[in-house]
Amino acid sequence: MKLRSLTLTWSLAITLAAVLVPFYWLVVAATHSTQEIFRTPPPLVPGGHLLDNLESLQEKAGFGRVVLNSLGIATVYTLLAGTVCTLAGYGFAKFRFRGREPLFGLLMLGLVIPAQVTLVPLFRLMAELRWLDTYQAVLLPNLALPFGIFLMRQSMAALPDELLDSGRVDGCGELRLFLRVALPPMRPALAALAIFLFLFQWNEFIWPLIVLRDDASLTIPVALASLQGVDDTDYGAILAGTAIAALPMSALFLALQRHFVSGLLAGAVKE
Repeated sequence: MKLRSLTLTWSLAITLAAVLVPFYWLVVAATHSTQEIFRTPPPLVPGGHLLDNLESLQEKAGFGRVVLNSLGIATVYTLLAGTVCTLAGYGFAKFRFRGREPLFGLLMLGLVIPAQVTLVPLFRLMAELRWLDTYQAVLLPNLALPFGIFLMRQSMAALPDELLDSGRVDGCGELRLFLRVALPPMRPALAALAIFLFLFQWNEFIWPLIVLRDDASLTIPVALASLQGVDDTDYGAILAGTAIAALPMSALFLALQRHFVSGLLAGAVKE
């Protein structure tokens, strides 16, 4: 028993180190110049170039504006996509209609189709709508995210039908039934969905790179990629920007971590 406990402890310690050590080095490297980052051995303690890197980041990429762009886009996307995924999951879980299962199976095919396959038709559609270089072009194509709908459908399926039927008997309308009866027990699943959606949009690179052309509207991943030159790359500034980009996601996860695991487990419930 002691051997098993010791093995588990060391396994967890190694896993924790594998997660935290790269993040620690990212923070340390953000305080060093490019020359110091690539010296041998690499720096393991904070340096004195953080302000220089932040100044370079602001000068070359307008990083303050870029952070606000990403925060706004990710927040609006989380709210809109969360609403769409929750309503769709509720509909698939609690309404019986012809073709429900084939339609849900067709939707789940989106989980196995590479996103790159849809880039060209989506780009042509955005061009026809004259939405290129607009935020709606970034937000709208991925609102009905298959994984989000699947998570909410599985979570809603665990909600007793008798609870909804009793609300209908009392004269509760469908919208009020959804808001007052179905949603409150779904808080853990909604928290997990919010983290997933925010992380998805916060880290999205390919699609914003294609549709956003104005430097004033770029998101963090695209702006950081623009700092990579052929002959000269300021890695200190890039790593400082990467460290800053990790802060909102870490804060969101810490705020919602109590509900995150239980929300994912709720998504595993079967009808």
